Amino acid sequence: MCSGNASRVDRICDIPVHSLPHEEILAEMDRNIQGPRKRMYISITNTESMYHARRISDHYNYIENARFSLCDGMGVIIGARLQGKNVKRFNGPTLMLKSCEYGVQRNWRHFFCGGKEGVADLLSEKLKQQFPDMITAGTFCPPFREMTPDEEADLIQQINDARPDILWVGLGLLKQEAWIRRYIDKLDVPWMVGVGAAFDFHAGTARWAPAWVRNIGLEWLYRLCFEPRMLKRNIWSFIFLFEVVLESILGKAPIIGRR
Repeated sequence: MCSGNASRVDRICDIPVHSLPHEEILAEMDRNIQGPRKRMYISITNTESMYHARRISDHYNYIENARFSLCDGMGVIIGARLQGKNVKRFNGPTLMLKSCEYGVQRNWRHFFCGGKEGVADLLSEKLKQQFPDMITAGTFCPPFREMTPDEEADLIQQINDARPDILWVGLGLLKQEAWIRRYIDKLDVPWMVGVGAAFDFHAGTARWAPAWVRNIGLEWLYRLCFEPRMLKRNIWSFIFLFEVVLESILGKAPIIGRR
């Protein structure tokens, strides 16, 4: 699907990243919502995601086949610059806010699936405070276990009956992408987006870095200060950036085996 805007796609270690103005992405989302309502999804792609994409075939294919693969984080920008490329950042929390704002006048229907117990409902309430006319089609908090066939069938029915235009999935990296791959052909939803921490940021259950911190590219350090468990994820990101440096020196991507 990335080939639809081939001239606006850069590849970093063969992983696509779209660089399009926010307005173009939102406008294309609206065109699909108004019709023909094809099942599409957006990948929020950061350096940790790229690290895993180089090692897990399913995750690589997820990014490769996304309608848009959007730059999430300063690490992607640095990686692109090391290869003489320039990408625009449009991360998950920002996409969610822009979509809520843009969708108000277009009656977009949002469904929030993910987060800990109660977070999806709180997220909906907080967003309604910012965008009073925003339409919430539904919320759901998946259990932290494998759902039974009956539970899966009920969830699919619940989402399809709600007829959302955008299904926001907040289950954390790898899990939310696997969830979208599993259900995209069963759900009548024009857009699905895995946004991870955006649920907690906008629900107020986790700290989102102030705008000035995000603007100078230190959001990762801000999160690390308040969430030390992020250290492992940052290590994966640094490994990926090291691989980008090697590619720049060698003229080709280091060979990494995918499973």
